[in-house]
This record gives sequence, structure tokens and C-alpha cells, in this order.
Amino acid sequence: MSSAAKRKGTQGGEIPAVNWLKANGFPYAERRLAGSHLDRGDIAGVNGVTIEVKNHIKLDLSAWLKELEVEMINDQGWTGVVLHKKKGTKNVDEWYCTMPAKVWLALIKDAMRGRSET
Repeated sequence: MSSAAKRKGTQGGEIPAVNWLKANGFPYAERRLAGSHLDRGDIAGVNGVTIEVKNHIKLDLSAWLKELEVEMINDQGWTGVVLHKKKGTKNVDEWYCTMPAKVWLALIKDAMRGRSET
């Protein structure tokens, strides 16, 4: 990956995503340093959640989800998401989140258990 592509991912994707998470109740969110032999996602500090950030014009959901599934294993995350930038907006609220259906199902089941206990 070129340094320009890395800079684009960092400046246009990871940093805004970290700032957004912090502003929304996740004060320990931070960028992970690149170069680890076991990729564990782009953002740390959201306990149990593996987060991969993408800032690409062309979507490659299949490859991104395969990457996320490997990262979730490496990170020992109980859930995970690919947070990808929406073309034409810097507002992370308008970006997209994609995850494998089985990850989404586990997330929803966990959320429903929590609702029934309250």
C-alpha cells in the first residue's frame, strides 16, 4: 500500500471514526498501530468489538468481511464491523457499517437478552 493510500485511510477514515466514537461515549477508542503480524482491526478501545475502517471509492464487501472475520479471531472480539465511508460525506453518522449476517444475528440476540432482563 502506498503512503498516499495509508494517509487517505488514516486522515479520511480512521481518525474521524475514532473521534466519532469518542464523541459518542467510547472515550478509550484509539487507532491501532499498523504493522502487527496479527491484524486485529483498525480501532482499539471498544471492548470486545473489532472495528475495520475503510475509505475507498469502490466497495469490496466480500474481501472486507473476510478480513474482518480474521481480525475478529485475532482480536478475540465477540462482535465486529466494517465501518466504511460514504462517498461525499465526512460525517461518520452517515457512513455505513457492514458485518457478516451471523455476527449481526449474535449481536441482535445478545441485545434482545439484555432487553428481556430489564
